[in-house]
Formats: sequence, C-alpha cells, structure tokens
Amino acid sequence: MPHATPSYFAERFEAFTRYVTTDVLSRRAWALAAVHAGVFAILYFAAFAFRFELPLPATAARTFQNTLPWVLALKMATFYLMGHSRIWWRHVSFADVIGLVRTVGFSLLLLAALGQFHLIPDIPRAVLLLDALLTLTVLGGLRALWRAFRENLGPFIARSKPRPVLLVGTDPNTGRLAQQIHAHPELPLRVRGFLSFHGDTCRPDGYRMGDIPVLGSIDNLASLATRFRVTEVLVVAGTLPGHRLRQLMTDCRTAHLELRIVASLDEHLRGSFDIPVRPIDINDLLGREPVQLDCDALRDLFLGRRVLVTGAGGSIGAEICRQLLRFRPDELVLLGRGENRIFDIHNELAQRPGGTRLCPVIADVTDAQRMRQVFEAFRPQIVFHAAAHKHVPLMEANVCQAIKNNVFGTRLVADLAEEFHVQQFVLISTDKAVNPTSVMGMTKQLAERYIHARSSQSDTRFVCVRFGNVLGSTGSVVPIFQRQIRGGGPITITDLRMTRYFMTIPEASQLVLQAMAMGRGGEIFVLDMGPPIRIVDLARDMIRLSGLPPEAIEIKEVGLRPGEKLYEELEAEGESLESTQHSGLRRAIAHGADLATVDQLLHHVLALIQLYPPPDTATLRQKFQALLAPPDPVRNGKIRKA
Repeated sequence: MPHATPSYFAERFEAFTRYVTTDVLSRRAWALAAVHAGVFAILYFAAFAFRFELPLPATAARTFQNTLPWVLALKMATFYLMGHSRIWWRHVSFADVIGLVRTVGFSLLLLAALGQFHLIPDIPRAVLLLDALLTLTVLGGLRALWRAFRENLGPFIARSKPRPVLLVGTDPNTGRLAQQIHAHPELPLRVRGFLSFHGDTCRPDGYRMGDIPVLGSIDNLASLATRFRVTEVLVVAGTLPGHRLRQLMTDCRTAHLELRIVASLDEHLRGSFDIPVRPIDINDLLGREPVQLDCDALRDLFLGRRVLVTGAGGSIGAEICRQLLRFRPDELVLLGRGENRIFDIHNELAQRPGGTRLCPVIADVTDAQRMRQVFEAFRPQIVFHAAAHKHVPLMEANVCQAIKNNVFGTRLVADLAEEFHVQQFVLISTDKAVNPTSVMGMTKQLAERYIHARSSQSDTRFVCVRFGNVLGSTGSVVPIFQRQIRGGGPITITDLRMTRYFMTIPEASQLVLQAMAMGRGGEIFVLDMGPPIRIVDLARDMIRLSGLPPEAIEIKEVGLRPGEKLYEELEAEGESLESTQHSGLRRAIAHGADLATVDQLLHHVLALIQLYPPPDTATLRQKFQALLAPPDPVRNGKIRKA
C-alpha cells in the first residue's frame, strides 16, 4: 500500500467520488452491468448443463441455485475492479483479450479458493473450469465480432463512400497506420494494400498485415493503382529515403495519383481519431534518418544548469532553446538584438511545461558594457553562441559590420565566458568558413581560429560546431523559392551547377547539443550533412510540391553573386576529418595558431575597420582577405593549392 499521507487519502476519496458520479449513477454503467450479469448467469447454467446434461439432476440444480448469487457477485466485482466491465467494444484490441484472460483466470482462482475454505457453497471444479472457458470464449468472441462488424461492414453502410488508398512500406509504423484507419470506419479512407520497396522489411507479395495484403513492389505502382482503382498513395513521414521519395513523386505524377505524407505519431499526437494527412513538405525530400541523441549525457549536462543562448531569436538559436527545454535546465537566458524575435520565442517557450526559468534579454553581442551586465546578472554555466550575420551577399557590401559582429562579438562573448568561469562554450560556425571566398566565411573562419586558440589556455571547454545550410531558416533558399513560386516565377538560380549541403533545423540543433556533450575543449565538430544537393533539383521539387507542372514556373540562371561558391566544402586545407562515437558528427583535425598570434591578427583587423576615412568596400575586402592569408605557401606541412 502506498504511504498513507493526507494527499493519498484525498486521491482515494476523489477516485471514489468519481466512481459514484460517473459509473454508479450512469445509465450506461447499469446497462453494462445488467448485460454482464445476464451473460454470466446463462454461461454458468450452460456449464452445469455441459457437466450434468439436461435436465439437471436435483442435487446439481440445488447447487446451481445456491451458488449462482455468489458466482455473479464475485465475477461482477472482479470484472469491475479489473476494468473489464467498462471496455468500449468498438476499440477492443489484443491487449484487451489478454486482460480478459487475466480477469477470468483470477475469478476462477477466487471462486475455487473460497469454495476450498468453505467460505461459500462448494462448486464442482469441472463446472468452474467450464464456466471460465465459456466466459472467455463468449465474451472474447462477442467483442471481436462487434469490432469485425464495425471495421468490415461499417464502411459499406456509411453515408459517404471512403476513398481507397495504397500505403507505401511494410514496416510496423505503416502497419499501425493501417490499423488506425480500419479501426475507425468514420474516416474517409480504406486501405487496399501495402507496397514494398527495396530496403524495406520486404514482406513477400501475398503476405498480409492485419488482414491487409502486400500487393507488390512500389515499382509496379501504376499497374497496381489501376487494378485496385486507387487514386491516392500515403507514406508515413520518414519511412522513405529522400531519393526514393522524389522518384515516388515522379511516378505518382505520371500515373495521375495524389501522393500525401502522413505525419508519424510523435509528430502529431493530438488525442483525436483523425489521421493527420498533409501535403509533402520540402523537409521530406532530404529523407534524413532521425538523430539519435545520448539523452542521458545531455540530461546530466543541462539538468539544473544556467544556460545562455545568444542569437536566440534566430532560426538555429530558437531551435536550440526548444531542444534545451527537454533536458530541464534551471535557467535559460534568451539573448538577442531584435526585440520582436525574442518576444516571439519567449512567448512560445513560456507555454511549455518544465519549470525552467526563461529570461528574455535584449542585447548586442558587440556591446561590452551590456554583455558584462548580462554575465554578472545571470552567471551562465553553459553558453551557445549563435548570434552572427549570415547573409553572404549582404555582408559583401557591409564588411565592417560583418567583422565587428562575427569576429569581435565572438571574442567578447568568449572572453566573458572565460572570465566568469563558464564551464562549456560552443560557437555555431558554418561550412562557409572552409577555404572562404566570402566576407561572411572569412569572419567565421577567424572566429573559429580565436575559439580554437582560446581553448588551449582556458579552463572553459571551447568547442566549434560547423554545418551547412538549414532548410527553412531565415534567408534560406526554401522561403525565397516559395515566394517566387507564389508570384508566378521565375525562380532565380545563381548557377545550374551549384550544390549545397542541407539539413533540417531540428536535426542541426540536436547535433549541436550532442557535440557539446561530447566536447572536451578545442574540437571543431563537423555535422554529417549527407550528400550535396543541386539547387536546381531543389527548385524543381518545390515546383512539383506546389501542384504545378514543371514548365509552369521558369527557372532562370542569374550568375554567381559576390562571395558565392559553386560548391561548399566541409574540410579545409590542412584539416582532416575523423569519425566520432556519434554517426552524425565528425571531428576536424587541424593545427591552430597560438592565442598570441591570433590576438595579433585581431589587432590588425581591428585597425583595418577603424580606418578613417574608411576605404571603399572592395579595398576593405581585399585588405581583410590578405590579413587572413597564411604568410607562406606552406601550411601545416602541405603545399597550398594554387
């Protein structure tokens, strides 16, 4: 028995009150009780009839009459206490059958034990066994028959005719989706069968999952859709790799079929009977495997800690804040320069349970006095530095601001982190820092150099995390292409050969947390971005996702903008990438300069942006690039490429 505290007795009283008001006084409860009592009485009499044959001998008849009230009372009480008098037959499942076996077995043992100790009139053991078997068979059969009637005949008598669909995949998630659809005839869908694909669990043709057949391979989609008169195909989100999903989109379009993604249970757990069907999202085309986090290590790292996130209003910073709440930090400081974005992310996170104190702070990471106030007020133990200027063409025209924010803002936050004994610090970097051709990339490379050098002389664990483009972030190609499509085009592509590495915002943010948990100081972690994607292919996929024919929107090549590269790189000159214990993270091995050398470089860069009158933008950019270049052609034992 639980510890008898006042709250325990209060809970028991509340449960009893709920039982009286909802069960005892409800008409449905009385109706179910009457039905169960009638069935139990008939089955008990049938057990005597099977044992002694009809007409019953006088002795058997007296035994039946004397024991019937006891049997009914004990079985009714057992079924009620174990919850089987309140099961909705329309939702009966295999788990309910197991529960029925357990309940019938318990009532059998209870009746036998009470009879053995002469607490109730003795009942023949053969009658008890027959009664238990009959109860199990009849009640289980009635419930199964009712569910079978609803699922198989319900759609035929429904007012609206359901749409036949095919499900792609034979994995457990797809099987559960089919069961959900068939368990609720009120839904406007009926599954005609499953389609397997290479790399799937590959059930053979003719195999049945929950009485629904596997019709064949996804390669035979068109012929199977015609054969079974299907116009709609469903895919559970995340079950198909990106290249297979793109191919399926093409096949469905050719066969005039509608393709929809069905959100997985963890994506839309809404407590309703609706199957959340949505059009394909551009994120689905990446086909990335879900990130597997070391939740125990992350919980140990963040639980009860004070965490500061700079750039908390940005795409990555905001998502890092969302992910952090899962691990219950004591305090989360949301720092950003734009009041509207900080207001929005604070309001969003405030709706989530968890007990973490949220502290919205408006501050500029280049404002030394204000940033010192923040560190003195909150004394963070962990810092995520996501604040940065990221738009490549814009920074080409604003060199001084890019350097001031991305380089000296990073140095200020890192120096304060060391001064206030922050335990761990992570810099959010970019693949554009690798062999940079843009001002933004140069500033992030210099920020990486400083953090790497700082880590060698600090008790704070400084870590850099480098990754490419994130889908859906502010300024990424996806919202730009969406606006251009809505406007009728054209979609502007800088170069048809251009490729980029992409990942989703949640995936990138989760791997940033994982990198911090793994970092011991001085590492540059590189996220596994998967294969590069051609920008023109992404544009074409988005046109198809909009329901338009490919020729409806023009794709126009406009040429590379200042600072842009055709191909992004993940590994810089003089670096090598090695694997880590996490499949989504690699470690860049490089020989960074010492802190004094980097400080001297920063001194020259600071003098450059303080020149008055300032040089023109092109000259300023050239001088900055020259400062970052190594002093000789030999770097870390390797000859620089021409």
